[in-house]
Amino acid sequence: MPDETRAPTGAGETRRVPWRRWIRLFHRDAGYLLVGLTIIYAVSGLAVNHIEDWDPNFARKKSEHQLNGPIAGEPEEVARVVLEHLAINDVSAEAVQTASDRVDIYLLDGNLSVNTASGHVVAERQEERTLIRIANWLHLNRGKKAWTIIADIYAIGLLLLAFSGLGMLPGRKGLLGRGGVLVLLGAAVPVLYVVFSGGPSN
Repeated sequence: MPDETRAPTGAGETRRVPWRRWIRLFHRDAGYLLVGLTIIYAVSGLAVNHIEDWDPNFARKKSEHQLNGPIAGEPEEVARVVLEHLAINDVSAEAVQTASDRVDIYLLDGNLSVNTASGHVVAERQEERTLIRIANWLHLNRGKKAWTIIADIYAIGLLLLAFSGLGMLPGRKGLLGRGGVLVLLGAAVPVLYVVFSGGPSN
């Protein structure tokens, strides 16, 4: 079966109407245009789906440091010495005496646990997962109004890609054959999940 339909032109001749060719061209160029946004939404979707198992925006780093011997003084003085030794400039740092030989220092991006008797410091800091955090910020629409417009255009683009894909191939490889079977299989996935999971009521 040819890709083109034929329309009568008179005198027993027909004229080719290459509508499937235009569909393929649209599908190809729209796919290239939307690939960047698709990667952002796919990566962010995977990250957010597993938010109970990890923090997709920040990674926690643990390190240990040894100062030169015991550290005497009030918690604020201990904090000053430790922060100076570790070259940490955090004006919001807050020091709390949590045991006779322990001072905890709370920072904007983590905390330090100081053994004042030995001078041993355990640091837990969080580091930004920059690219994934930006993807999540976009995916969750933190950009609000302006990004809502872009996200709506992207969603419409995906719908057009889906519908143009349905008409790309004729015959047994297209919607009336193998393609139609695959469409039904794909549609069955969310339907079966809703049926067996009990749906929104659960």
